[in-house]
Parts: sequence; C-alpha cells; structure tokens
Amino acid sequence: MISHHQIAAATRIGMLTRERDTASAGAEALRLLARALPSDASTLTALDPISGAHVCVAATESDPCGRSVRALTETFVSTPWYHGVLTESLPPSISDEAGQPYRRGWFYEEHVRPAGFRDAMSGALHYDGRYVGMIHLASERAGAFTHENRHLLASVIPALAAIADPTAGASDHHDLPGDASAALVTPDGLIGLPGRDHPPVLEDDEFLSLLREFTASGGQRLRLLWPVARVWYRVGLARHTLSLPSTLPRRAVLVHARPTALPYGLSPRELDVLTRAAMGHTNQAIAAHLFLSPRTVHSHIEHMLRKTRCASRAEATALAVRDGLLRPAPGGVRHFVEGC
Repeated sequence: MISHHQIAAATRIGMLTRERDTASAGAEALRLLARALPSDASTLTALDPISGAHVCVAATESDPCGRSVRALTETFVSTPWYHGVLTESLPPSISDEAGQPYRRGWFYEEHVRPAGFRDAMSGALHYDGRYVGMIHLASERAGAFTHENRHLLASVIPALAAIADPTAGASDHHDLPGDASAALVTPDGLIGLPGRDHPPVLEDDEFLSLLREFTASGGQRLRLLWPVARVWYRVGLARHTLSLPSTLPRRAVLVHARPTALPYGLSPRELDVLTRAAMGHTNQAIAAHLFLSPRTVHSHIEHMLRKTRCASRAEATALAVRDGLLRPAPGGVRHFVEGC
C-alpha cells in the first residue's frame, strides 16, 4: 500500500513542474523520489531536441555526469532493454521481470553489478505524446523495486517529463495565448512545442527572410501582422534560450501566431502605408516604395486616421508600434525590434 509520505512526495514532484530552473527542479525531484522509493542512486536524463542525444538533467550519484550516466545514455539506449522501456506501460524493474533475462544479460554484468547495484528500474518520459527522456533508479538491495513501486514511479512520470523537457516551459515563460500556434526556431532546425501546431507563417519565404533579420538584429521582441493564404495572423517573435544541463545554452527564436482580422477594419494597403509611416517615411517615399501616387497615399492615411480614431499621423504611428499593427517589408525589421 502506498504510504502518505509517498503521496506527499508525488504531489511535491508535480508542483516542481512550475520551476524554470530545470537542474534545480530535477535535483529536488530525485531527492523526493529517494524518500518515496528504495533507491540508492538515480538519474534523470533528457533528450536534446536538437542533437538527439541524452543529457544528464540531475543525478544523486557521486559522479552524476560521469561514467555511470554515459553507460546509461550511450550504452543502454543501444540495448534491447531500452526499447522495452519505451514500450512498457509500467516502468520495468529487474526484480519484477519474468524469467530475469536482464539480470543474466551483458549490460547488467558489465555496468550494473560492478557498480554495486542488485536492482534497477527505468521509465521512459513522454510529454504531450513525445519521448523526452528517461528516469533510472538503482538499489544495492535485490528485490527493492516491486510492482507497487513501478506504479508509484509511473504516477510521477508525467511530472518528471515536464521537468526534463527543455521546451515544456516556453509557452508559460512567454505568456503565449492559449490558441496560438508556436515553435522554436534554432540555427539547426525547428523545434515543436507541446500541444502547439507549427505556425503557418514559417511556410512563407518572405516571412523567413524577416525572421532572419530579427535574429541578426540582437533584439528581444517583435510584434507584427502577416498574411498566409489570405488569412491574417497576429505574430510575435521573441528571443529564447533553450538550455539543458551539461550543454551550452542554445539560441532560439520563439515564433507564435494566431489568426486575426485586420484591426480597426484596416485594409492590407492601409496597413502597408501605416507601417511605412511608422518608419518615418514621407508620403513621397511611401508612394515610391509601394508604387502608388502621392494622392493615393494621402487618401490611405486619411482613411487610416478615421478608422483608428487618431487625431494625427504621429498618434497613428505610435498606436501601430505600441500594438504591433505592422507588416515590415524585408530590410525594415530594425525599425520595430524591441530591446536592442
């Protein structure tokens, strides 16, 4: 029967998912697990979404990111037992294994027994349907991890997965709208976020040019409006650091988008004129860039002022910058990037 202190430990582990410091949250989770389960050593690893390698998040061993973890992440993942862990509905343990093939295998003889362990239990971590890492527990006592212990570990695996996954907190960290699609863009590729579709704007070549300008600008944030296949999106770009313990921080840009109607009933051309006006361009310059006559530009500005209920051109451009009512053309991103 699960005791009250085991329930308390599981509850506290669940609360750690709110922590942004992955290493500290992982270390505390393992400390709580050691009080709830008869383990003498434990390791929490995460799957690096960029390299595909397993890295150490936290460990209770004296050499947490040394030989023992390398054995688990480099050798264990190449064994049939690793694939068994991925497919088991409950975290498998040596003591609860029918026929004990693991105990008679080479991995146990070469890596587990020499370390002084006689029982071990491992669980695959899945977050929002994605495999994100593993939890390994070991005990010096044979028969330590019973069927009941497997169930207890299974109950905290969702929380451990949320702690280990380096993308799990990105949505909360940047206060993303619940209905927004979002992804992290890195120099090495695109990383999806849990429960989020990929933003459609990332399929647009012109937008990707704009994204590259933002990345090169060194700024922290950019808000704009962007059309894809006749659907307008309110888009945000934000600088983000994707970090895992034992690895260098990875630079990334969080891109999020959600469908929207053009605010204030503005037309696409009026939005273009407003964007150019916010860049400080004169009517003549706007006309030249947009291949319009100065009279047409003047008419667009009058319509834009009426729709936004702004008393002046300056007030309208301030509104545009404040609320992200912008569609920058390539080369114009630097005018609107925040936090440079």
